[in-house]
Amino acid sequence: MGRIFEKRKHKMFARYAKMAKIFTRIGKEIAMAAKAGGPDPSVNPRLRLAIQNAKANNMPKANVDAAIKRATSKDEKDYEEVVYEGYAPHGIAIVIETATDNPTRTVANIRMYLTRAGGSLGKTGSLDFLFERKGVFKINPGSHNLDDLELQLIDYGLEEINKEEDGEVYIYTDFKDFGNMQKGLDELGIEIISAELERIPTNTTKLTPEQQAEVLALIEKIEDDEDVQNVFHNMEIVEA
Repeated sequence: MGRIFEKRKHKMFARYAKMAKIFTRIGKEIAMAAKAGGPDPSVNPRLRLAIQNAKANNMPKANVDAAIKRATSKDEKDYEEVVYEGYAPHGIAIVIETATDNPTRTVANIRMYLTRAGGSLGKTGSLDFLFERKGVFKINPGSHNLDDLELQLIDYGLEEINKEEDGEVYIYTDFKDFGNMQKGLDELGIEIISAELERIPTNTTKLTPEQQAEVLALIEKIEDDEDVQNVFHNMEIVEA
């Protein structure tokens, strides 16, 4: 019983740690959105999306309200959004999005993670050609027919609409059409479950299982940093 409990406890704490990280990231998004556009989500589209993402990740309402309240406080830190680019081991391109109140600390940490793992930090913009910035919306189409919905959303910048095997529906737009698509979905009464700006690799690199594990360990280390919001890479993930 003791050994089984220890295994369960380890998994439980790992899950709680992951949830805490997600809540911290979303809390920053909410705070930055509220600070930039005001605390009322009805007139602040960025805040409205951040709150929807919080709900999609089961973030308690009390946490959401606290993040908005902090944003209106004079003592709240000002976060700067900074993107770092570089290479992980085995030539894997990596892009790291951060929200930080101390860029000097953040860049030092990012450089350390990469260097210790055998990677390197590159110049901003050096990896733009390897990734496409896309808006990705997870939606609940309700009673809307997907073929009809596709035609309606083309004017708002729709590039692709996919229904996955599990029934979840995703919409893809170009980066510049993200806000326009949000507006279109709102006007059509389509529920946005979550929305993200993602960097999708134009090509992926396949590694051996051992090499993949090495890169994933680095990514996990970077994601654990409190200043890191998102990490993108061009490694092809192969399930063991």
